[in-house]
Amino acid sequence: MSNKEQMQVYRERRNRLLDQLTHGIAVIATAPMRPRNRDSYYPYRFDSYFYYLTGFEEPEAVLVVVAENQQGNAEQILFCRDKNLEREIWDGFRYGPDAACERFKFDSTYPISRLDEMMPKLLANQSTVYTMIGQDPAWDAQITGWVNRVREQTRSGITVPDTLADVRKILDEMRLFKDEYELTLIRQAAKIAVDAHRRAMKHANPGLFEYEIEAELIHEFRRQGALAPAYTPIVAGGANACVLHYIENNMRLQSGDLLLIDAGCEYGGYASDITRTFPINGRFTAVQRDLYQLVLSAQDAAIEAVQPGHTWDNPHQAALTVLVQGFIDLGLCQGSVEGIIESEDYKRFYMHRTGHWLGLDVHDAGEYKQAGAWRELKPGMLLTVEPGCYIRPADNVPNHFWNNGIRIEDDVLVTAEGHEVLTAAAPKTIVEIEEWMYERR
Repeated sequence: MSNKEQMQVYRERRNRLLDQLTHGIAVIATAPMRPRNRDSYYPYRFDSYFYYLTGFEEPEAVLVVVAENQQGNAEQILFCRDKNLEREIWDGFRYGPDAACERFKFDSTYPISRLDEMMPKLLANQSTVYTMIGQDPAWDAQITGWVNRVREQTRSGITVPDTLADVRKILDEMRLFKDEYELTLIRQAAKIAVDAHRRAMKHANPGLFEYEIEAELIHEFRRQGALAPAYTPIVAGGANACVLHYIENNMRLQSGDLLLIDAGCEYGGYASDITRTFPINGRFTAVQRDLYQLVLSAQDAAIEAVQPGHTWDNPHQAALTVLVQGFIDLGLCQGSVEGIIESEDYKRFYMHRTGHWLGLDVHDAGEYKQAGAWRELKPGMLLTVEPGCYIRPADNVPNHFWNNGIRIEDDVLVTAEGHEVLTAAAPKTIVEIEEWMYERR
């Protein structure tokens, strides 16, 4: 897709937003830069909502979308940093308002230094202000300040916005359905993450540290053009895999243990999210095989339940039914499947749900329920499917199960025909894993 075609995608998204503003004005700022310490900043990452509508990656920028301006026309405006050749020597390229207007297909652009001057004029005679309510207290205060400055002019006949609405209600629904341009980026993010997991499996060996495997993941991300991990990678050997959000990644790998890796990359702003669990020495023990096959069977059932017309909850319930029956068969739970689900006794071993939306954010925008009911799955939705099993030492748990944590996660697109697993190429069955790890030798 050419740059011109890409920028048209962003403009069409702004047009779709305009269609829903009903005589209002939307004001959306990108993320600020964050200081790491005295003289350096964290690597910059734009706000996802702002980027979704603009494709503009620079900091210090604000998007204004006006359903009806003073001349009765819709208008798309960008405020951004001035062109500054001296600062570019130190910090790198800036578009500046003129170039940004042409490249990103805005109706008009202005220096960010004029934002405070112009916003009261843009807000005047608007009925509703759509913005990101509650995300940043300083931004909330800035919006309030602009509205109060409009209020000061009411004696001259200017009306003040009387409604403040959260623009995310509109944008979340838009972001939930991925277009073809998004899917191109997401597929690449998935492909890179698959390659990274395959690389990690080949390099994992007893005696290495978890952070050495993390380094292999990040090496592959960067080698293929992903700017960063989509989230802090989890590289958890042995008992560490029973900590759901373990990120220390500093323990030595032991032969006979499993290694759980939950890692994805960000490519073109879009996240991938994969988890694989495998034996560090390349061979599953008998107990590990039983537990792993149980989780894999649960994931197979959940993926099969990702179908248009099913609800968001169907994959979770499918996985849960398989897991609970497995816990009974292994002697970890006692009773019937229905009784254990009702009592939630299974939560000793499986305490999270089976997935989340995926997109610009790894836990992406979008409601999971509508009017109190689980929402229907439809083509274009993208979700993870990630059942797990985590067995910690306990008096009522046989010790041969202890300290085994297993999660298997894939990125699944809902299609008109059913579903597509975007990350299927990462080794997942017991045979695939053992063969892949044997080949490393």
